[in-house]
Amino acid sequence: MSEVNALGSNSLLSELSIAKKAENEPKSNELGQSAFLELMITQLENQDPLSPQENSEFIAQLAQFSSVESLDKLNNNFDSFTNNFVANQALQASTLVGRSVTVPSDQTLLEAEGVITASVDVPNSTSDVSVNIYAENGTLVDQISLGPQPAGELVLRWDGMNAEVNGELTDWQSSHDDGVNAGVYRFEITTNLDGEPTELDTALSANVNSVTVSANGGLILNLAGIGAVDLATVKQFNE
Repeated sequence: MSEVNALGSNSLLSELSIAKKAENEPKSNELGQSAFLELMITQLENQDPLSPQENSEFIAQLAQFSSVESLDKLNNNFDSFTNNFVANQALQASTLVGRSVTVPSDQTLLEAEGVITASVDVPNSTSDVSVNIYAENGTLVDQISLGPQPAGELVLRWDGMNAEVNGELTDWQSSHDDGVNAGVYRFEITTNLDGEPTELDTALSANVNSVTVSANGGLILNLAGIGAVDLATVKQFNE
């Protein structure tokens, strides 16, 4: 009881008054440490002398505030960690600018003297895989018959004049003696599955023009001939 009465004396509380120490601190709508302690001291000043607050209640209030303050610091530290992580990701992703990546797409840009790499997964062994290549205006510019193919990944490289399949040059000849012009081209790769013509999902190579950070912190690659794609959709980083 003597301890509580001592804390309740006006002379001691005036010496501990936080209000005087916080007069010049900027005002805020949040209940900070100074405001919390000031309210607690005010509560002690105005408590009933005949029925003072129990020490356990006082300690519980201090513990509650300490927990809230710790959580707030943890949130601030986590936000800082997240911002640093995103910044590091963006810095690493910036090294991709000018490089080639392979992403799910049916169209991409063929640059002058460049090569487009197309990748598809053939689900079953098949007697023939056909490739139709269209110009940006929809005109069919080339048809390539790749012949029988086993199940698995099929990689086609096309430069407008020649075609390679899984690293081997085919005997296919382009209908364009001098090849095709640089531009955006669409690929349609089909095969017969269970007797039905089926278009296969295609992934194409494209050069990274720039990297941006989205509103939610994700990294977006801006690809030539394709546009903006999420970094997570990249299937392969090419040499």
